[in-house]
Order: sequence, then C-alpha cells, then structure tokens
Amino acid sequence: MITDLQALFDHYWVARDDHPLFVCGDALETLQAMPSASIDFCMTSPPYWNKRAYINGGIGEEATVQEYLTNLLHVFAELKRVLKPSGSFWLNMGDTYSEKSLLGLPWRLALALMDGQGWILRNDVIWNKLKGPDNSSDKLRNTHEYIFHFVQTPKGYYYNMGAIRAKPRQAKVKNGAVVSATGVTGVRYKRQIELSTALSDDEKKVAFEALEDMLQRVRQGEIADFRMVIRNQQRTTHSDAQKVSGRAKELAQNGFYFLIYHPDGSKPGDVWDIVPEDSTQRVGHYAAYPEDLCKIPLSATCPPDGVVLDPFCGTGTTNLVAMNLGRKSIGIDVSPEYIATAQERCARLL
Repeated sequence: MITDLQALFDHYWVARDDHPLFVCGDALETLQAMPSASIDFCMTSPPYWNKRAYINGGIGEEATVQEYLTNLLHVFAELKRVLKPSGSFWLNMGDTYSEKSLLGLPWRLALALMDGQGWILRNDVIWNKLKGPDNSSDKLRNTHEYIFHFVQTPKGYYYNMGAIRAKPRQAKVKNGAVVSATGVTGVRYKRQIELSTALSDDEKKVAFEALEDMLQRVRQGEIADFRMVIRNQQRTTHSDAQKVSGRAKELAQNGFYFLIYHPDGSKPGDVWDIVPEDSTQRVGHYAAYPEDLCKIPLSATCPPDGVVLDPFCGTGTTNLVAMNLGRKSIGIDVSPEYIATAQERCARLL
C-alpha cells in the first residue's frame, strides 16, 4: 500500500492538473507515505470526540479524551514532517461536553502541539457561527469554534497579506478641500493645534506643517486615510508610558504623531462571522465547515503554486476552495462515502 501511495503522490506532484487528489485511507498511514517537506499548506477540522457517529468510525470514537488527543497528536506530528518549513497549518477544532463539563479540547490540543511538538501559534481565530441549536436550560448557547494558525519557524513562512486586505474606500476632493476615506479634512486637527495650550509655538508650527504634508499625501493618492494624535487632545495609542510605547515617547517629544492607514485596505481581524454550511442537502455528513472559512487562510498562506492538504477532508471543502483558487490539493479520509461526495463536488467545477 505504501509503495502504491508513494507512486500516486510522485505522479500528482508533477501533474499539471490542479484537480484534487483524494485518498481513501487512514490519515496517519497515508501521511507516512508522503515525502518530507512536500506540502505548502494544511487546513483541516478533525472529527469531534464522542459527539457524532461517523461512517467507518476512526478518530473521534475513542473511549477517553486523552486517547483521542494522543491519536490526533500522532497525525499532526507526521503532518509537521510533510509540511515545508515555509508552510502553514490551520486547525479548526470543535469543543464538546462530558458529564456537564466543557472539556476545552481546542486549547488542550493547541497547547500540546506547542509544548510537545514545537509548533508556533500565530493566531487563534474565533469562528462566530452566528447560529446553532442548543436545547440546554442551564448554560449559554454555543455558537463559536476556534481556528488555530500554526507555523514551524518564527520567520520565513509564506504570508501574503495583500491577498486578504479589504478594499479601501478612496479619498476625494470636496469643495476644493481633500477629504480622506473616512471624512478627515484636517480642519478639526488644525483648530485643535491652534487652540492647544499643551503645544509650544514651535511645536504648533511643526504640527501644522506635518498635517499639511499628510493632507498632500492624501491628495496625491499615496495614502487613503490617517489619524492625528495631539498632546492632551486625543488618547495615546496603547499606553501613556514612554518606556513601553514608542508612540507615547513621540507624543512627549514632538507633541503629536500620525496613524497612517494602509493604502491597500485593512487586514482581517481574528473574529470571523461566518454562517455554518447548510448540511440539509449533504447526506451522511453533518459537520462540514463552510467554504468561506478556508478562503482567508488559503489566500494568505498558500503560494499560488503550492500544494494543499486536508488529512480529514470529509466532503472536500478545503479541496474545493483550493481548486477554486487554482491550487493543487490532497484530501484524505477514512470514509469511502465522504471521498465519493468530495470527488463529486469537485468534479462539478471541471
């Protein structure tokens, strides 16, 4: 089996087709057949523990939580081997209850990955699912899951922030005056500088000149927006303590500083409002995550010519999004029924 899988992977690496390669088999055994440092990106959502009965069993049906976590750690240790040093691993992890106690499984696993395997956690994202059934009368409704972004090295991993920035609003000129993307004209800042009792005359002169220079940059399209923080007028960003805040030191020395907004737009935050996938039409699988959940991770941390992996691919959402974005991908699942569904979904794009 291993020899056959190795040949299959070797052929897929050189093939020009970006249609996903699906492998029906055990995640750990299949990963062991893959060459080291061959994968650019992994995103997966492991089976829940003791929460749903999956076709063909496997991980998620262990007798204890510890056994479940141990099995996942074995898989992710092998994943680390096949992931390139520049690669990223995005893990969507759902929690569960046992004997009325929330187990904290996402963080138990995340800490074990960091402490035991040396993964570096770059972000913990809250997936706000906005809805979710819950008939309990003695606790709040559970409507979020975690998504962890792991890398192997603190620097040098692939990250394309430009691919995920929101399109910025544009500055404009109104009645002869420049207006930034959020309506800043400079009039209020000029008035605050003029009336300030906390700025010396020399500081006011420098502040006026700096403000005019900033407005000129908006006129020329160099920046779309900015904020000006003036001594005793606006609250200092982050901290007033000069020993921990460069901004506070700048404010003390110059009497002002600017916050310049990125011309390509803002980067996403770490709370994502995404409605869960409608599984009413997905026979046999009730926990497929939505396509939108994969788009930011894939766009930002998988190079255009990269290879994507999902070792618990289920019905192939990660692979489907990878294909839509022009990336090759490999999906592994122990269930032939899920693999068949994943292949059917991706075949519709051909």
